[in-house]
Amino acid sequence: MLDDFFTRAVIGGIGVALVAGPVGCFIIWRRLAYFGDTLSHSALLGVAMALLLETNVTIAVFIVSVVASLLLLLLQRRAALSSDALLGLLAHSTLAVGLVVLAFMTWVRVDLMGFLFGDILAVTKMDLAVIWGGGAAVLALLGYIWRPLFAATVNHDLATAEGMRPDLMNIIFMILVAAVIAVSMKLVGVLLITALLIIPAATARRFSVSPEQMAVIAALVGMASVWIGLEGSLQWDTPAGPSIVVAALICFVLSILPQPWRRKAARPKTAGETVGSPAGKKS
Repeated sequence: MLDDFFTRAVIGGIGVALVAGPVGCFIIWRRLAYFGDTLSHSALLGVAMALLLETNVTIAVFIVSVVASLLLLLLQRRAALSSDALLGLLAHSTLAVGLVVLAFMTWVRVDLMGFLFGDILAVTKMDLAVIWGGGAAVLALLGYIWRPLFAATVNHDLATAEGMRPDLMNIIFMILVAAVIAVSMKLVGVLLITALLIIPAATARRFSVSPEQMAVIAALVGMASVWIGLEGSLQWDTPAGPSIVVAALICFVLSILPQPWRRKAARPKTAGETVGSPAGKKS
């Protein structure tokens, strides 16, 4: 079964979606979309270093992303700049340095478009092992730190008072995001991985009533986006990675359209009852 390239692409994409969904929820809750974008840009520098040092690309991308995360924490404490300015500085600097390093390596032929936008149809059995193995490790660690990480997300000071070590949780979370980007890069590329982290989670927020439910729905939306995007790519001969992101975008657009069943459910309420916010906002 794994000898078919389309089957491998679907299995690999589902593996990424299962991990990106829950991790993306924390990115949404913490308003760290630009942070994910910064790490994805730094991934290209990891690719350049891997080719220069002739080492594994996934490992190099992971290491560079972790270094970029720690550098961001250091600059936040020492530099008199806002977080968004620091993120912009790191994002564009690492991307530019990566492109310059690749340009100097004239002896290496690099599929730059493949790194930028992914090549999910070229996923190998080894890639599947990395995606599912790395994804399982990320999910296991995320499940282990879920409660203290969520507490730190809601209220940093309260989490500190309860001894949950929110600063350590933040570092671990950054490492998890770096790991997701490293294992996902080959599928959707460094420029689209942020979309796969954010869009399914944003879609799930409209339908969830608890953080755990939002994580599950985000994973399901991501899986559906992978399937629809790949089927569309096969049908209309469009790029696979961007097609997956477009499918996720369509899911999000459908989620924000008027939903008659919610209005019907609200009609029996009396005038004295307080109508709550949409279910997604409770998470």
